[in-house]
Amino acid sequence: MIKRLAALAFAFSLGGVGSALAAPKKLLVVTVTTGFRHSSIETAERVIKQIGETSGAFTVDYVHQPEGQPKNPGKPPVRDEKKDTDASFAQKTADYSKALAEFNTANKAWGDKIKAYMAENMSLDKLKAYDGFVFANTTGDLLFPDREGFINLIREGRAFIAMHSGSDTYHPFRGYVDMLGGEFQTHKAQVEIQPIVHDREHPATKPFPADWKVFDEIYIIKSYDPKRVKQLLGLDAHPNDKTPGYFPVSWVREEGQGRVFYTSLGHREDVWDPEWKAGTPDRKNTPEIAKTYQAHILGGIRWALKAE
Repeated sequence: MIKRLAALAFAFSLGGVGSALAAPKKLLVVTVTTGFRHSSIETAERVIKQIGETSGAFTVDYVHQPEGQPKNPGKPPVRDEKKDTDASFAQKTADYSKALAEFNTANKAWGDKIKAYMAENMSLDKLKAYDGFVFANTTGDLLFPDREGFINLIREGRAFIAMHSGSDTYHPFRGYVDMLGGEFQTHKAQVEIQPIVHDREHPATKPFPADWKVFDEIYIIKSYDPKRVKQLLGLDAHPNDKTPGYFPVSWVREEGQGRVFYTSLGHREDVWDPEWKAGTPDRKNTPEIAKTYQAHILGGIRWALKAE
């Protein structure tokens, strides 16, 4: 009896009475990328699982990235007038053309592999088993077998949560962009910001102390209408050049009977993980900042799951 009361007290301290008495919700965490792939994805996968287990609010399954994604050769070579001769630059150009052709062939095969993989792992019948979905730093066209059906699942009452480049996903599919409430446009150098907290009573923003700052890659968002969302975090000037204006960082919205939570933070490992490269120059954020970020996403997830 004493052990049971102690367990209940611990659960209450993390997530309230509901998390102690109700069965945890089931989340599907998607980390597939067909565009840029963030190095922080594996950290994000681990952290999301940890906060679900610690809070008792949810369990996670994954749709991971299949192996074998080809590497893009990047931009064409630019001639260095001091070092390149006509012959050396011609060779660089020929090497690049060959690498690009090989990439295009491999990338087509990769696309076919992703399409088959997603058809197997993200059919509507499988998705219906989950209470919500997390896009943790996804990018590009995810090649869902039924993307409209996926949006309808959210409208019917499921949760949708996206971090950072979840807004750099499915750009041509306006159903996804409209559901999310905005999309990635660009970014400049990583920078420290002190976001405006619009609602300190919301579960996703309650954890923020006064004057909270974070060093991260800050997105500039387009296709954003403040009338269609509830703003949580934002800036009143451009994060880098300080041009006046409003720049959203995090928001929530309702999509039919479903709920959507988005935060553009989460590019860096040390935003996610309090222990990543502790004590080294690579770490730009304190452990306390990462712990606050974890509480931020936990609050957003619980809100989207209607546990708050």
